[in-house]
Amino acid sequence: MDTADVYRTFAVREARGPYRELAAAIAADPGLIALIDALPQPKRQPNLLLASVRYEGGPATEQDGFRTWAKDHWPQVERTVLTRRTQTNEAGRCASLLPVLAQVEGPLALIEVGASAGLCLQPDRYRYVYDARPPIGRGPVTLTCATEGDPPIPDALPGIAWRAGIDLAPVDVTDPGERRWLECLVWPGEDTRRDRLRQALAIAAENPPRLVEGDATATLPGLVAEAKNHGTVVVYHSALLPYLTPGARDRFVDLVTSLDVRWISNEGTARLPHLKVPDGDRLAFVTALDGVPKALTDPHGSWLNWL
Repeated sequence: MDTADVYRTFAVREARGPYRELAAAIAADPGLIALIDALPQPKRQPNLLLASVRYEGGPATEQDGFRTWAKDHWPQVERTVLTRRTQTNEAGRCASLLPVLAQVEGPLALIEVGASAGLCLQPDRYRYVYDARPPIGRGPVTLTCATEGDPPIPDALPGIAWRAGIDLAPVDVTDPGERRWLECLVWPGEDTRRDRLRQALAIAAENPPRLVEGDATATLPGLVAEAKNHGTVVVYHSALLPYLTPGARDRFVDLVTSLDVRWISNEGTARLPHLKVPDGDRLAFVTALDGVPKALTDPHGSWLNWL
């Protein structure tokens, strides 16, 4: 798939709001596609480019002249693209994780791989509302999730005795520039997501999570050995695998399954092809426990279909 096709597919399959029209317009702009093609292959992804233009002060929509601005300011855009990563840290995914975490005997020792700012390392610090059920937990951040099937929604939040995250470039939640980058990764018009991000970052800044810089395959075994002293070790990740090569993905899966841990994966349906799930017409993640699919879920945690 060439770069124009990547942006076309993004427009059709993933983008919402202004980004749908904008991604299609980028795909039809040979001049901008040529600039993107000159970037290293992992840096050509739509979310990274779109956020980088906004971070540098450019417009967010086609109507406001995004493509012209990006081409006119390409050295600035290129600099940000090359130095930043797509680290969308969506606290809402904790609503997808909670019913699966509830199936693991606690206390829990959590290790998130690809943790970014660690917002999904604090599932016990949010308030959850599933359909018309009574809320679970307390706090300034409320995560709402519509359900299908019969998910095992817990009555209380899990007990978490220990937590740490791994990331190639951990995000410092106390740094205003880092927080602004995460905000630029939220699509325009998604004010609820932006506000939720700000609130979750504020919670994290009060008690910053432990984030270890490093490659997962090199760092994970040592953290697992440490975590075992505190409770049942749960290794989990959301939207991590698209950023790994197929070989690195296979090595990571082989490592996780060789360790004495519970493993929760929350990834797009094509990323772990051995997970057999029903076909659907919605863009969905598969949330699985120890390689067994448990639910189809919204990538941002707004709905889940328990299998």
